[in-house]
Amino acid sequence: MHRINKEKLPSHIAVIMDGNGRWAKKNMLKRVMGHKKGAGAVRTVVETCRELGIRYLTLFAFSIENWQRPEDEVQALTTLLEEYLLTELAGLKKNGIRLVSIGDIDRLPQRVRDTLSRAIEETSGNHEMVLDLALSYGGRNEIVRAIKRILTDSRSGNIDKETITEAFFSQYLYTADMPDPDLLIRTGGERRLSNFLLWQLSYTELYFTDVLWPDFSKDDLLEAIVDYQGRERRFGLISDQLPKD
Repeated sequence: MHRINKEKLPSHIAVIMDGNGRWAKKNMLKRVMGHKKGAGAVRTVVETCRELGIRYLTLFAFSIENWQRPEDEVQALTTLLEEYLLTELAGLKKNGIRLVSIGDIDRLPQRVRDTLSRAIEETSGNHEMVLDLALSYGGRNEIVRAIKRILTDSRSGNIDKETITEAFFSQYLYTADMPDPDLLIRTGGERRLSNFLLWQLSYTELYFTDVLWPDFSKDDLLEAIVDYQGRERRFGLISDQLPKD
């Protein structure tokens, strides 16, 4: 049984949902079936985070690099995204979950953008939890985008080099209104960030599991949180400098 300390919950959990394709291959199914099965794990993680009181959950749903995949798989992924939004909207509203998204959303098909915009609008008044979908997202792209926006604003003469601090720069990122993740979970056995939240993960606790995303369960999420709660987060300090419980 997992013993969760409700006083030490991560405020923000980010997840790289990896392993859908390998799950499908393992079960001798088409890759799209792995993505469909993975939608069930999304529901489980969202519901569990809401039950626990996690304030922010960011899911890496579709990367900029994913556009390079075979056209039929890309089409299937965007269709599944639309289906997820239509299916889960009522539950998000009922549970007080506000939906937001980060990434180059303009690259998504128009019908998907319309569905996403409607879901964001209809949940905008919710305050219990924020579900952030990273769609057509890349960490390097986000940083370049932020620099371009700063350069544009600097032409007004209101920005000089002394103005640009880490906090200032963060306000130009997609995640300006969210705290940095406390815990990153990556499923599927890989041990890399894959261009995800490169700026925001600088002091995030990293948790890797071999469990393929479609098999990721409530118990797996709780295990990751328990592991996180057993770590000492020093942020560059030494143990003696940390506040005592």
